[in-house]
Amino acid sequence: MSTPRTTVRRLPARGSYDTAVLKAILDEALVCHVGFLHEGQPFVIPTSYGRVGDVLYVHGSPASRMLRALKDGVPVCVTVTLLDGLVLARSAFHHSMNYRSAVLLGTAVEVADPAERDLALKAIVDHIVPGRWDSVRWPSEKELRGTLVLRLPIDEASAKIRTGPPVDDEEDYALPVWAGVLPFRTVTAAPIADPRLPGGTPVPDHVTAYARPGGAGAD
Repeated sequence: MSTPRTTVRRLPARGSYDTAVLKAILDEALVCHVGFLHEGQPFVIPTSYGRVGDVLYVHGSPASRMLRALKDGVPVCVTVTLLDGLVLARSAFHHSMNYRSAVLLGTAVEVADPAERDLALKAIVDHIVPGRWDSVRWPSEKELRGTLVLRLPIDEASAKIRTGPPVDDEEDYALPVWAGVLPFRTVTAAPIADPRLPGGTPVPDHVTAYARPGGAGAD
């Protein structure tokens, strides 16, 4: 998946072109940012997504500027980032973050096949909450007509990862300044039921036991 466009040039030792590493980052993150040009102007739009094998899917309204611009096949840059910790150094200059990020390049095209569109929508819903698709009402024909799905092959991409403690200048290690890592993790709180939920409706397991792949669950 490494190409001249996706080769990590700034701190290249942090780069990874391992497909399994990249897919793990995509599967754990929740929001991607899609960058593209529309009428000569740059845009970056956050959106949900889903992955099936070597394909990334995004969806939205056909009236969306992003989807209208992309459906006929427009070059895009898709990024996701997971924040794992704040890296507090002894010097202001060396403060950093521990993170896992992915960058995908390619051409997004509209999904026209109904079976693939259904597969993509299921992947997007289950990416947000695994197992959710099979417990809810599926989209009606009217809803499907109001939904546009785009496909982006995952074939030109790279990951970049930082881990570990701060890296200070050697002479700064003797400074009486606390340094280290403040870990970050995404957790969920107790579910809040819809006020119009019929009494006695049980909370499903995929809500009570919710956890991101590779991440933490609820406190």
